[in-house]
Amino acid sequence: MTDITKKSSGWETQFLGEELTRAENNKDTALFHVLPFGLEKTVSYGSGTERGPAAIIEASHQLERWLEGGEPCRHGIFTAPAIDCSGDIQSCLQNLRQAVFTAASKNHIPIILGGEHSLTYGAIMGLRAVFDQPIGILQIDAHADLREAYQGEPHSHASVMHLLGQKNVPIYQLGVRALCQEEADRRKEFNIGYKDAPELVRGQISKASLPEDFPEMVYVSFDLDGLDPAIMAATGTPVPGGLGFYQALDLLASAVEGRKIIGADIVELAPHPAHSHCDFTAALVSYAIMGLAADNRR
Repeated sequence: MTDITKKSSGWETQFLGEELTRAENNKDTALFHVLPFGLEKTVSYGSGTERGPAAIIEASHQLERWLEGGEPCRHGIFTAPAIDCSGDIQSCLQNLRQAVFTAASKNHIPIILGGEHSLTYGAIMGLRAVFDQPIGILQIDAHADLREAYQGEPHSHASVMHLLGQKNVPIYQLGVRALCQEEADRRKEFNIGYKDAPELVRGQISKASLPEDFPEMVYVSFDLDGLDPAIMAATGTPVPGGLGFYQALDLLASAVEGRKIIGADIVELAPHPAHSHCDFTAALVSYAIMGLAADNRR
């Protein structure tokens, strides 16, 4: 372990904790700003997403700095205090929007630990207030999240991509295997690209290419239920037939090649004592996405 934060207070709440040096944990210079956002307002099956950020951060203390030939943490990782989720969903999303805006406007890359998938809307609105270029969403998910509303809530986790499609945000989906006719129609309406899980898993496909006209700036939205339940059981809606761990990361890496990751979220972890390995998996996914973003910067 390195010399940081065990000598200073608060390392327990920092992603990677004691593995970081003081310089790497500097709020002003860290490339990555981790934003814990335990939103749980519209979950429709299993619950527990409000505990997701804390579980990911705790598990991250067991990660190694070294990841596939590099150390993403050398670019700096600062974990902000948890964002307030006590109000209604619109006020919560506004809190996230402001936090993302603040981080991105100071040249940090926001990495949001969820929390339910509804949060992606607030994150994208925050980024759009900073950048004057188009931003595309690369989504890994078991679900398309394209319902106009779910259980009467347009800001539902099942509707977040519908809201963003209405805002003309380009979207590309990987790993979907549960969608309805309405969502299939929305894909056509919003010109959403996709490679679904039956094709990817049965074909053992680990590479994907975004359309040539997809924006250079990419936001990665990684719903953990995109992974197969054999790997990731601790989600509210585990759907059989999902992506493998390395398959998902390889798909991401190939898709963002030549583009710039400007933010990401890792959502829908519902921690459970019987599935503590899922917390670790979520933490490793988060760190791997930071690694991809750092590589893109080069």
